[in-house]
Amino acid sequence: MTSETRRDPLKDHLLTPENSAFIVIDYQPIQGSSIRSMNQKELVFNIVHTARAAMNYQLPIVHSTVNVATGKNQPPIQPLMDVLAAYPTYDRTSINSWEDVEFKRAVEATGRKKLIMTALWTEACLAFPALDALKEGYEVYVVADAVGGTSVAAHEAALRRVEQAGAQLISKTQLYCELQRDWARGKTVPGFMDVFENWDGFNPEKDFKG
Repeated sequence: MTSETRRDPLKDHLLTPENSAFIVIDYQPIQGSSIRSMNQKELVFNIVHTARAAMNYQLPIVHSTVNVATGKNQPPIQPLMDVLAAYPTYDRTSINSWEDVEFKRAVEATGRKKLIMTALWTEACLAFPALDALKEGYEVYVVADAVGGTSVAAHEAALRRVEQAGAQLISKTQLYCELQRDWARGKTVPGFMDVFENWDGFNPEKDFKG
C-alpha cells in the first residue's frame, strides 16, 4: 500500500492543482432559466460544487459575467456568488468572453495552460471561448455535467464541436478525483467529501429569477 512518488504537478499530463485554472462564465438568471438540456436544480448543484472543488484545490479562478454593467442582465445566481464572493467578476458585452480584453488578460495572468471551463450556454458562451483557447494552444477541459444549453440538441452539438476541435469532456466527479489523486493527500480530503453534500437549499425557480 505504497503510493508512487508524486509526479511533477506542473508537467503532469493529468489535471493537478498546480497546472490548471477554473473558468466560470455567465451563470446568470436569464441564462439559467432558459436551460433545457438538464434539470435546473441539478445544474445549480453541479456548478456550485464544481466551484467549491476549485476553491478546495486552490485553483486560479476567472469568473466572467455579461451585460451586468449595462443593466441588461442580472448578476450571477446567488448560490454561486456565495461561493465565489471573494473573486472579481469580469463583466463584458461580447458573447464570446475570449474577445473581451480584461477576461483574456485574467486567463493569461493565471499562467496555466490547462483550462477547466464551465459556462451557460454550451452552444455559445462555452463553445466560443473554448474554440479560441484551443486555437491559441491551451488545453480545454469542459465539465459536461456543469454546463447547459437551451435544448438537448444544442448542448450535445456544442459538446461535439468543441471535442472535435480538441477539447476534453470530463464530469465533475472525474474532476474532483483527478485533482485529489491520492487519499494520502489528507489536507484536501474533507473538502473533497464536502462537494457531495445533499441538494437541500437549491431552488432553481428562485435562483434563476435573480
